[in-house]
Amino acid sequence: MFEEQIERIRKGIETAFISKHEVSDIMYQPQLVLNNPTEKSKVIATLQRELYRCDSFKFSVAFITDSGIEGLLGTLKDLEQKGIKGKILTSDYLCFTEPKALAKIAQLSNIELKIYRTQSDGAEGFHTKGYIFADEEVYHIIIGSANLTQYALSVNKEWNTKVVTTTEGAYAQTIVGEFDEMWNSPASQSYDACIADYTQEYEAKKKQLQLQRQQASIQNTLSAYVPKLKPNTMQVAFMDSLDNLVKDGKNKALLISATGTGKTYASAFGVQRLRPKRILFIVHREQILKQAMDTYKKVFGNNRNMGILSGNSNNATVKNCDFIFATIQTISKDTTLNSFSKNAFDVVIFDEAHRTGGATYQKVMQYFKPKYLYLGMTATPERSDNFNVYELFDYNIAYEIRLQHALEDRLLCPFHYFGIGDLQVDDESIRTQEFSRLISNERVKHVMEYAKYYGHSGDRVKGLIFCSTVKEAGKLSEAFNKNGWRTLALSGANMQQEREDAIKRLCDDNMPESERLDYILTVDIFNEGVDIPDINQVIMLRPTESPIIFVQQLGRGLRKANNKEYVVVLDFIGNYNNNFMIPVALSGDRTYNKDNMRRYVSEGTSEIPGCSTIHFDAITKERIYKAVDTARLSVTKFLRDKYFELKNKLGKIPALDDFDKFGGIDVSMIINKFGSYHEFLKRYDDTYTISLTEDEEAFLKILSQKYMPGKRIHELLLLNTIVNSDAIKWSDFVNTLEATYNLDNSKSLHDSIFNVLSGNFYTGFAAKLYKDHPFIIENNGIIEKSPVFAKALDKKEFKAIIKEHIEYGICNYKKAFGQLFKHRPFQLYAKYTYEDVCRLLEWPENVVAQNMGGYKYDAHTNTMPVFINYEKEEGIADTINYEDRFVHQRHLIGLSKSNRTVASQDVIRLSNSNKDNVVIDLFVRKNKDDEGSKEFYYLGTMQSNGVTESVKMKSDTGNDVNAVEIHYILDQPVREDIYDYITT
Repeated sequence: MFEEQIERIRKGIETAFISKHEVSDIMYQPQLVLNNPTEKSKVIATLQRELYRCDSFKFSVAFITDSGIEGLLGTLKDLEQKGIKGKILTSDYLCFTEPKALAKIAQLSNIELKIYRTQSDGAEGFHTKGYIFADEEVYHIIIGSANLTQYALSVNKEWNTKVVTTTEGAYAQTIVGEFDEMWNSPASQSYDACIADYTQEYEAKKKQLQLQRQQASIQNTLSAYVPKLKPNTMQVAFMDSLDNLVKDGKNKALLISATGTGKTYASAFGVQRLRPKRILFIVHREQILKQAMDTYKKVFGNNRNMGILSGNSNNATVKNCDFIFATIQTISKDTTLNSFSKNAFDVVIFDEAHRTGGATYQKVMQYFKPKYLYLGMTATPERSDNFNVYELFDYNIAYEIRLQHALEDRLLCPFHYFGIGDLQVDDESIRTQEFSRLISNERVKHVMEYAKYYGHSGDRVKGLIFCSTVKEAGKLSEAFNKNGWRTLALSGANMQQEREDAIKRLCDDNMPESERLDYILTVDIFNEGVDIPDINQVIMLRPTESPIIFVQQLGRGLRKANNKEYVVVLDFIGNYNNNFMIPVALSGDRTYNKDNMRRYVSEGTSEIPGCSTIHFDAITKERIYKAVDTARLSVTKFLRDKYFELKNKLGKIPALDDFDKFGGIDVSMIINKFGSYHEFLKRYDDTYTISLTEDEEAFLKILSQKYMPGKRIHELLLLNTIVNSDAIKWSDFVNTLEATYNLDNSKSLHDSIFNVLSGNFYTGFAAKLYKDHPFIIENNGIIEKSPVFAKALDKKEFKAIIKEHIEYGICNYKKAFGQLFKHRPFQLYAKYTYEDVCRLLEWPENVVAQNMGGYKYDAHTNTMPVFINYEKEEGIADTINYEDRFVHQRHLIGLSKSNRTVASQDVIRLSNSNKDNVVIDLFVRKNKDDEGSKEFYYLGTMQSNGVTESVKMKSDTGNDVNAVEIHYILDQPVREDIYDYITT
């Protein structure tokens, strides 16, 4: 085994330093480790993978911050439970390392922690960034620029080199020797021996820096220079949308934006384009008024006269201001309201639009007639009282800012999510309110232990705990208080003043310590309309009811605040049937694709934007995987419920792109179940009145199922052309493909598109449907509509539906399938079915899965795709229970079909692919028994390296059958997160 590793290291060095064409295991190649969101690459994800692979580790890191170590705490906890030991050496250099971070590491029994004291006799400055992972007789070593800080590990431009070396290599011995020398130096003191002194030094330095910042702030205030504010990308999109709504004559608009994403700034930028003379900005609470007015002053400058109208600030001069910022309580008074003319304002803005169903808000809306519009802003449009805020604003959603986009644009505080196994809790205990389980002392201590371990940003915890019921919240609060926490349970029964007092006790650092709260426990009163920026820990002790509620509760902690670098989210996950909603909520993926869910649980930190991280312990992973396996996501009730959720939001039958725009399910789920969106609407929406003939429905089903997914754009572009005109020359169409989309042309492409759109490509029991409904005919190089399709297009409604589906398909292609790999017709890591592959490879006809048998050669195109199910189904016949396996990210061993030898024609063709110019595309799927999941990841092209080996396999009758192992080399190493997901 050791000799094999030496050979891999040798080959890896040749690839990295001699020739990139040398094939080797990428895990053994020297490589650059960096943060690259396009490649789903983060330094922290690489460190996590190495930690899980090692049997011991040593870190020498100049700087460690609290926010930097937080994302690794879940991994380090797992290693503690496995008994994997480590040493971490950091420094007091510049007093940058945070004592709080060191305290978190010191909790772990498997880690020795030392601080290099740079002011000791003989000591020098300390600026190392090195990570050493031991794995038997091999070291994986990462050295570069990344300290253990939040931004270095996830978003900064960092260069780190990773090398693999044996324990006998000079490089490894030098580095390990250097580490050991520093570790054993008198300047390196144990955590316990020096933390008290270092903490004093750190606090003194911190106070000095705070004073410098205060002085700098004063200088900036005195300076005449005021930087010009620029809207972020999402605010620009909102501005454009609002502008279009006003131009279209709409007088109401709604901005849906998560707390902390800059709603007030967005509104200011948006209405600035309208050049309003007068604005009325209405809020629910007086303390928000000054913040809102300050924001508008920053955007509009000093050329607008602004004032506050509230219980504490109500005078005649304010009413003459250009921009008035008012509380609803004051503006709704008859005397105040009647002092303004009905058309006094150009724009009226409601800061918490979800409250506008109340009588006072309705009174104001019925009174004023703004020149341009009413603008409502809310983070929580879904209301528990069934009031429809969408309807009130005429379903004009100007923009909706979602969690993923807000994280990408760094509008929110990063979060570190930890999925932790809950004790003794399942759906039954929640449903029956079995409080002996829910409030057991064991569970209480379990929660408190993990809350302490993962901690919080800032000097003290300011937490929210979400429970399943009001009774549970009350009982748990009592139990936590008995065990030393200061908590309070709040419910809808508490008055508004009680809630505000509780929030003050939670957040106000000037309050006497004896009066402060550590946590507020609740069920749902903080789901909506409450802005508590200081929240630095969110604990979830309830099942995930829906992705919307999950994100609302998560969002309570995502507002940026001073002295808050991140928020900790602890999700205690029981045996709940709805656990599959957790990866849906965190990822924002509304396809409800089970494979996507599993991959997110496995590789969430790589997938999530920015500095946020996701960690599930082993128990929660299994619970979520089980919930994913058993979830019935294609049942009619689920699809109907999701459809009507969106319809109620829009106040109309959703268009296809509305599902994407407004966070609905992927419309492909409906099409996969019912054949077409039209068929679903016809069955389940009584307001849908369009009637189609049998032929029209057939065309629509073919378009919906085969072309609208956007796997290839050619059919869509050709259909788009002939639907909008009578005919097109094939040569003109090819020119468009080449000029606009840089797509190659060939004789087989022409034949493929014609076969597909004329129905001749399709085989099997449904072939007649396609052949009876050709979209096109061709005469002397001229492509025209077929007579039956032309007749169908005479109906205006049908033509409009067809055009919508074509446009949606083109968008799908550009969004998900348009980045083609090396002139192949596939996008790397996109997913394709057997039929997709046959069509995109331009085969004359489709080959059904049973006849594919793992691979298939097509003589017309000289292509031979290979399909691999990396996890075999239980009970599958032994003769096809092949052990296909990756040796590393560029080396795959695939097995031939059964009853083959090295002399079999297909084996020869595969093993001689390079010589015979046979193109082999590789498609791999993790698990093929998901309902509705027929897709494979595309992993690029590969060739056999000529190595084959005859093997024996047992048939289902117990007899030996011949097969051949074929060694392939991939042209592109499999991306690490995809590789880990497939192979683990």
